[in-house]
Amino acid sequence: MDVYLVPVGSDRYQLYCESPAEDLPELPAGESGLWKRLSARFAAMLASIEREHERLERSRAAARLRRRKGWMTRARMRGVRWLAEKVAEQRLLWRLRTQREACALYPVGMGDERAMSVIRGNLARDFGRHRWWLAVNTLAGIASLALMPLPGPNVIGFYFAFRIVGHFLAVRGARQGLDVVCWRLRESAHLAELRSSLALPPPERERIVAEVSRQLGLRRLPRFFKRMAPNLA
Repeated sequence: MDVYLVPVGSDRYQLYCESPAEDLPELPAGESGLWKRLSARFAAMLASIEREHERLERSRAAARLRRRKGWMTRARMRGVRWLAEKVAEQRLLWRLRTQREACALYPVGMGDERAMSVIRGNLARDFGRHRWWLAVNTLAGIASLALMPLPGPNVIGFYFAFRIVGHFLAVRGARQGLDVVCWRLRESAHLAELRSSLALPPPERERIVAEVSRQLGLRRLPRFFKRMAPNLA
């Protein structure tokens, strides 16, 4: 498993990896009852989100569709994009759950010690953040059970089921990355080029990000970079 330390600001880095959309996180086996139902809902929703997002991204008419359709369609498209972004952000942690070793690529000149410090710092923050949201969403999910007697699908319940399982897997992945995974570190000239682009005007920076994305084979990197570095002029 390759993990990239992507520079997104002055001395700020985000951990990033890619996997095929169909590469769903491996869910705990042998479970029964409520957890089994939550896991099944999670897998179904994740697959649906990935398929819909890929369809929208492939559609050349997506921009025209947003202009033509009403507010409900535009809201749905924004919702799908938001969920897809959350999936992308957590996928690295989901994958770490089953890993015992990983290769971390960092910009040339950063040094192994600094790179390892960034990895552990990011994972520790992710662990605390996802543990907090796991507690919040679990309480909200329990409260949403009151809506079950109402006719129609319990959309709110489905949403919290997705969030609960996602945060749970992220907590497990962050802990695995901190305590179990053996990290191999490697310098990357491409990531150093990405770091240098932070000081450039937006058009030139976007060109470099696109080129680094092509060279590293990371198709979604430009979208991730733009989302994680929104304050760059």
